[in-house]
Amino acid sequence: MAKSGLISFLVQKSSAAFICRPTLPVYAYISQRNYAKPAGGMAKKAKGKLGPALEKVRLPVETDPHKLVNCVCGANPVKENPEDVKIKEDSEYPEWLWTLNIGKSPPLEELDPETKQYWRRLRTNVMKQNNILKKAKRR
Repeated sequence: MAKSGLISFLVQKSSAAFICRPTLPVYAYISQRNYAKPAGGMAKKAKGKLGPALEKVRLPVETDPHKLVNCVCGANPVKENPEDVKIKEDSEYPEWLWTLNIGKSPPLEELDPETKQYWRRLRTNVMKQNNILKKAKRR
């Protein structure tokens, strides 16, 4: 009996001590900060892993006026022996090339509602308008 009485006394004391012990909230503990390490130490090690540095290809500037008028200079810079493309007569190019619209795109009102271009333009216009309204609501 004495042993069980001692155990119950210790349990009561420990639970009372647990209840009365002031506990700090979780956010009061100091957390460990893991900042990024400086790049100086890593850059030296990583140089070999990145591979060789690629040099930018510098094309020579063409100054020959005859060649500038008759050829498209620098059109194929990737090849080892880049040849300039000769400009042909207008009759040798397809007809649709001369009817391409290179200016501003037509307004939405002039587009046909049965085309994909109309619906894409309408969608982008609505998205732009919604973005403007959302921006105005935040202020």
